[in-house]
Amino acid sequence: MTDLVIRTLDVSDAHLFDMAPDPLGAREAHRLTHHRPDWKRVALRDGTVVARAAWWGGPDDTEPLTVNWFDVADGEEEAGAELLRTAPWQVEELEFNLPGGWRDTPQLRAAAEARFTAVRAAGFELLVERFLYRWTPECGLPERPGRLLFEPEPDDAVFYDALRRIHSVTLDAHARAAIDSGGVDQAAQEELDFFHWCPSPREWWQVARTRAGDPVGIHIPAHNPSGPCIGFIGVLPEQRGHGYAYDLLVECTRFLAEQGAEFISAATDQGNFPMAAHFAKAGYPVVRERINFRAIQM
Repeated sequence: MTDLVIRTLDVSDAHLFDMAPDPLGAREAHRLTHHRPDWKRVALRDGTVVARAAWWGGPDDTEPLTVNWFDVADGEEEAGAELLRTAPWQVEELEFNLPGGWRDTPQLRAAAEARFTAVRAAGFELLVERFLYRWTPECGLPERPGRLLFEPEPDDAVFYDALRRIHSVTLDAHARAAIDSGGVDQAAQEELDFFHWCPSPREWWQVARTRAGDPVGIHIPAHNPSGPCIGFIGVLPEQRGHGYAYDLLVECTRFLAEQGAEFISAATDQGNFPMAAHFAKAGYPVVRERINFRAIQM
């Protein structure tokens, strides 16, 4: 086998990134994602691209936040692992956006599992599998149940307190990982930091109460760099069991639609069965599945 050449790209040779097959449809999955040419790397053997990866971050970030495009050719898992191991940016997460039901198609499953083998060899482990949703006006706007009252809240301390309480009992794998690393305070702060990082207005954040005035939870309509999204839906522990997460999801959806959203992206962990059911009820179709890996902490 000939020697492997690994290169970080720039504007002059960015076309090399597009010279590899795309069996998992990553190009379509990332058609709204901007990848910087100099945050892309390829591994070549005899001039042929046998592995590639794109790191991603927001428009104002000076370092990438994650790897969200990674491919390897058949039999080139070690080349892909070396591409990741030798990168100048070491990020905490790597993700795959896969076609829905990818496990049911042998060709897609084989392609995905080859990539999983490579990322594990590069020092990553599975964190969570998620459903990705995309609402469009053709899906129809769900009706407001009318049980709750919503209002903006300018004080971050209110959201921080709510996030601490919500994450004290949570099914969310990312929140649980943050809690394992630094406690519930860290999990709450990471959420706040993310939503301040989003380009959407801070004034969009809302708290929810019953008509009797009792606090129920929060919802955060947002825009990430790719467009409008359901940023966060959270019900306080003492208010669970009433289906209020659906009310919050409906309000968040209608709020974004009223802002002119032509689509709304959303996601939830596949193990979060109640939230997945709420998305289905609200008319959100699953468009892809996301597999998140995280760097193994030594």
